[in-house]
Amino acid sequence: MKIATYNIQNIFYRDRVLVKKYREENEALWVEEFEALMLQGIRTTKEFNRMRALSQLLGFEDSQNSPYLTMSHKRGQLFLKKNIAAREYKATHLTDWNGWVKLNSKPIDDTAINNKAKVIKEASPDVLILIEVEDRASLLEFNKHFLSEAYTHILYLETNDVYGRGIGVLTKKGYRVISMKSHVNDFDENGNPIFDMDLQEYKISTPSGTIVTVLSTCFLDDTANPVQSNAKIEIQSKRIAQIYQTIDTSDDLVAVVGTLNTPSYSKLLSPLTEETDLKDVSKHNTFEVDLDKGKDSKYFRLGAYKMGVNIKQRDYLMLSTELYKAVKNSGLIRKGIWYKKQPQWEMLKSIKNELHIASEHPLIWSQLKIS
Repeated sequence: MKIATYNIQNIFYRDRVLVKKYREENEALWVEEFEALMLQGIRTTKEFNRMRALSQLLGFEDSQNSPYLTMSHKRGQLFLKKNIAAREYKATHLTDWNGWVKLNSKPIDDTAINNKAKVIKEASPDVLILIEVEDRASLLEFNKHFLSEAYTHILYLETNDVYGRGIGVLTKKGYRVISMKSHVNDFDENGNPIFDMDLQEYKISTPSGTIVTVLSTCFLDDTANPVQSNAKIEIQSKRIAQIYQTIDTSDDLVAVVGTLNTPSYSKLLSPLTEETDLKDVSKHNTFEVDLDKGKDSKYFRLGAYKMGVNIKQRDYLMLSTELYKAVKNSGLIRKGIWYKKQPQWEMLKSIKNELHIASEHPLIWSQLKIS
């Protein structure tokens, strides 16, 4: 059995607030790079292309990020995301008219969508947990047109997220989700939802009938309110640890997966890392990942996955003792991530600039000796 978790950061469209946040976080680096290129006397074709990409990212050429969709004088329907099968865009109303409608989401670049699929296909897991998915329809369309219908069972549950991001689980033939449970309605002592998004429990049956329990979640990282954000992460960690301890399974085959947005050494995760038997698969001796290029390949950054893999750990595949013993091999795929300055690593050749990234997160996988 091969299991993987991937924060895909939406498939076909993403909330404009999240797109804006990403641009604001990277603006200083883009300005610095653009100014350096401007000061060069002679520029190569590659450098001119980079300047064009930067001008779009910085908003100088902002047609792709316009908050309005111009509607043409046609009959049909209004699509706020790409119709992959038809490969066309339609806009209309009850009668023919020209006008505009304000959009809350931005379509994701076609190249980026293809790169999301490339990352998943390289891992080709039997059980795939996708974080930050916009809806079930997108999952079905993505599986059909980009994953060659590799997954026969597709499930999706909405969460508490204000931007409409949910969690999906996809399984190949022979693997079935026999039960699901959501914790969106778990409340703290003040009556507020404990989970930013959700904690979802899946009981998954393998072809041989073995049952594996998977808990999937996503903690949000609120950089504007770090104290409040840290307190929330600790509360969520404690709740997951409590639920983990009560799971009724004879073989203790349990995985906790998702985006925790905190390095493993953080005390905020101690309920999971110190008060349970869960083990991070990135610490397993089989954990494979392409090392950083240059001097970074011999460097270990505190909070990174391992020596020579110097990206901040935000995503986890944690296994119970019995499941950890069943690990045959494991690894991380970050070819779909765009590096900023240092460290650098191998990227998909189709990624020419930040618009093409599959996600800001790596895919983490583990092959388990379970049939």
